[in-house]
Amino acid sequence: MEEVMTTMVIIIGAGPSGLATSACLKRHSIPHIILEKEDCSASLWRKNTYDRVKLHLAKEFCSLPFMPHPPSTPTFLSKNDFLHYIDDYITWFDIRPRYCRLVESVAFDEVEKKWRIQTRNIQGESSKLQEAYIAKYVVVASGENSEGYVPKVEGLEGFTGEIVHSKNYKCGLKYKSKEVLVVGSGNSGMEIAYDLNDWGARTSIIIRSPVHVLTKEHVHQGMSMLRYFPMQMVDSMMRFLANLAYGDLSKYGIHRPNKGPFYLKQLTGRSPVIDVGTIAKIKEGAIKVIPSEIKRIENKKVVFENNMEKEFDAIIFATGFRSAANNWLKDFKYVLNENGMPKNEFPRHWKGENGIYCAGLSRRGLFGVSMDAEAIADNINHTLKMEARETPNLI
Repeated sequence: MEEVMTTMVIIIGAGPSGLATSACLKRHSIPHIILEKEDCSASLWRKNTYDRVKLHLAKEFCSLPFMPHPPSTPTFLSKNDFLHYIDDYITWFDIRPRYCRLVESVAFDEVEKKWRIQTRNIQGESSKLQEAYIAKYVVVASGENSEGYVPKVEGLEGFTGEIVHSKNYKCGLKYKSKEVLVVGSGNSGMEIAYDLNDWGARTSIIIRSPVHVLTKEHVHQGMSMLRYFPMQMVDSMMRFLANLAYGDLSKYGIHRPNKGPFYLKQLTGRSPVIDVGTIAKIKEGAIKVIPSEIKRIENKKVVFENNMEKEFDAIIFATGFRSAANNWLKDFKYVLNENGMPKNEFPRHWKGENGIYCAGLSRRGLFGVSMDAEAIADNINHTLKMEARETPNLI
């Protein structure tokens, strides 16, 4: 028999966005339930990040609502530091997600004016247990990075080496002395390339699109400056500092965009590359830059658009992620577009119609997560208070 539960708010996802929203709702004493398909919170961080990963932004930009990092915390948190923070956050706010709940459908009932969430408990002997939840509000907090994206490449299915998406990459130990191609020149791709080289792999990376390269200190300075100075001025300073630190990188196949790093982040959501040592390896020739896309693959041979050919033992796709919310959100039109991202422009991206919201989809990292969570909880609280005034007997 199907179990049906009713609550005020359903939060889908127990990553930072879901946890932050829960804490904010608790501050208003609003009943809610978090549903999480994995067996843990922050599963992307616990299961799908490489070993050496660190938060690229300073801790002051990487806290969740109502719980700043203590002074003793390093400026740039490691993976383990951040997970300890998440666990402390869950304990402090007494957040209790329902784990192993695979959401199969979320639909709006036009008659009842409520949301019905159909799930399956996938834990052990309960793996066939169907559960249904009825809620006035739904918060989509399943994240921007719920599904790894691998582009279509002619002959990829016939590649006789190893194919790995960055979400499944842990460290370069197993690739020692092997020829490895990294596809993707964002932060993950550049850091994985460095890690591979550090473990003795013969590493190549495709860098075709222009990218800004900055140090962590540059980004920290820039974000602090944005509080007081116009973005155009801050971007000019960042370009100046990057040129001092790295010089002209075009001779190594790395070109800077015409627009500034913070402007592009705001416009496209694409972050500047925060260098962990990769640029020095590129300059000394230890990591090879390939300035061309893949044309086709023949067994182990990769043929590039510039007609260069080379054999590789492995290809690591650091080609990003996509939101998978539209796979189960039947009425996504109320809050998301066809790509599973907010249909409304920033800063009102988080609010949909008929009581549905999205958290953590603004492409603004943990800082954006906190802003979304507070805005959503405040909006729900305001709506409930207005309804209570209009209907005094409303329960």
